[in-house]
Amino acid sequence: MNSGRVKVAVVGVGRFGSHHARVYHELPNADLIGVYDSDPQRAIAAASLYGCKHFERLEDLFGQVDAASVAVPTESHASIGVQLLNAGIDVLVEKPIARTLEEADQLIDAAERGNRILQVGHLEQYNPGVRAAREIVHSPLFFEAHRMSIFTPRSLDVDVVLDLMIHDLDIVLSLVDSEPAEVRAVGLPVLSPKVDIANVRLEFQNGCIANFTASRVSTETIRKLRWFQPKEYISVDYTRQDATVTSVEFAGSQPVLSHRRLESQHGEPLMRQLMAFLNNVRERQTPEISGKEGKRALRLAHQIREQIMLHSARLIRNNATESFAPVLGVKK
Repeated sequence: MNSGRVKVAVVGVGRFGSHHARVYHELPNADLIGVYDSDPQRAIAAASLYGCKHFERLEDLFGQVDAASVAVPTESHASIGVQLLNAGIDVLVEKPIARTLEEADQLIDAAERGNRILQVGHLEQYNPGVRAAREIVHSPLFFEAHRMSIFTPRSLDVDVVLDLMIHDLDIVLSLVDSEPAEVRAVGLPVLSPKVDIANVRLEFQNGCIANFTASRVSTETIRKLRWFQPKEYISVDYTRQDATVTSVEFAGSQPVLSHRRLESQHGEPLMRQLMAFLNNVRERQTPEISGKEGKRALRLAHQIREQIMLHSARLIRNNATESFAPVLGVKK
């Protein structure tokens, strides 16, 4: 490394990857060496914009960089990530960590074998509102998460559970000191061949309940997480990057409510995430969201997807008609 600057590359400079390149270009402790993309013209354009090299092959960046962001479609996370890790390059892979649990294990094993950093890009963990609310969490009893987006033709290689809901799954898993015990879920494809809207009820072993709703066919954008814990109600608005707390105390027999906004410093979550990644690379420390946390969120997402398919199959059987099958995304 040169004077504490980490030499980095970005693999995949589509919608997400281009932002990684922009932030690395702006950070004083990063030296953006180059970018690679399966679309050479896209790589050339990004390289020109940020004053770096465009690598014609993935292998060309081996030995040239210390670390890399992997922002390719989910189906390629494991194959590309493992190649980089085996080449001695620390990796930040976009969420979800991989397509399957087996692929997640391939990434984790490669990182452990080579003593490499593997960080998963669960971006909302770096949202200032989440950071502020995390400081006061204790014994949460009930969560409600809503993540709604207007339809765009991006990330259609995965369904809404892996595309959007996994953000909130990751956050709630990190806040509850217990393992999931029961999952009930329903979902439907609407504008794509995959599930575009889903609702989940999750019960943890300690009795905590979490309800999740995610949609990428909404008419508005909503990003909110709420939870209740003894004598407190916490609300996080991801978009506004803030958190509020409503507390109840009793003056005699009468409840007294108080409201306050938690202090938080607004800032771009991606910049905070990449700063943390660079620090992990320099200090050789385990990331807050490592491969282990990424796999845990992926495992729950797959359990949810299985329950969605089981629910769809029940609907088809109970209605005794095949007309439901294409609507529910179930093959006859």
